Amino acid sequence: MRVLVVTAVPVERDAVTRAFGGTPETVALPGAELHRLGAFDVLAGGAGPAAAAAATAFALASASTPTSAPYGLVVSAGIGGAFTPLTPLGSLVVASDIVAADLGADTPDGFLPVTALGFGRDRFAPPPALVRKVAAASGAAPGPVLTVSTVTGTAERAGALLAAHPGALAEAMEGFGVAEAAARAEVPVLELRAVSNAVGPRDRDAWRIGDALAALTEAFGKTAPVLEGWNRHDH
Repeated sequence: MRVLVVTAVPVERDAVTRAFGGTPETVALPGAELHRLGAFDVLAGGAGPAAAAAATAFALASASTPTSAPYGLVVSAGIGGAFTPLTPLGSLVVASDIVAADLGADTPDGFLPVTALGFGRDRFAPPPALVRKVAAASGAAPGPVLTVSTVTGTAERAGALLAAHPGALAEAMEGFGVAEAAARAEVPVLELRAVSNAVGPRDRDAWRIGDALAALTEAFGKTAPVLEGWNRHDH
């Protein structure tokens, strides 16, 4: 099965690609470069949900040709911030739900998600069996991962997000965009994040980006057989 992995930036793409060994074939896509190794295509699609959705849609459309096998799975991958001590720096999170945390409307009574406004959707659920298998193979903690357009930088905002989304483990900026594009192509989606920082007051000196990227490489090394061998009929 072919797997499309979508990251935000090249350093994340390269961390994932290293897990598969060898020298990747490079494939040019509109506005991006895809790295191909075996069953895996790894793309740096850009930061934020809009760029991630556009890049994913282009990659999925490029694979829909008579001479190209379609993708069976799309994975949003990269580093992110963690909400709880259960997911320390350098650990892994696999999304049980991919949630658009700030897609909706601000009101005098608080934030309303887009679903409460009567249109759209604000979450996607990856296949539970696949989430369990990836968690078992990689040691990742399963739980909701929030997609935000603005990285959280205060304790107040972190608290508000947790109040609105109890049990959320991490935040990142691309998962929901990747999931939206995958859903429209009727391809299952997964999100896997390595923790580089705590969600809250912005302290770059406390971030551990190198550790998170190393954890991301290790995670894909452990889960590659699971991802490549999975099919949507597994329960």
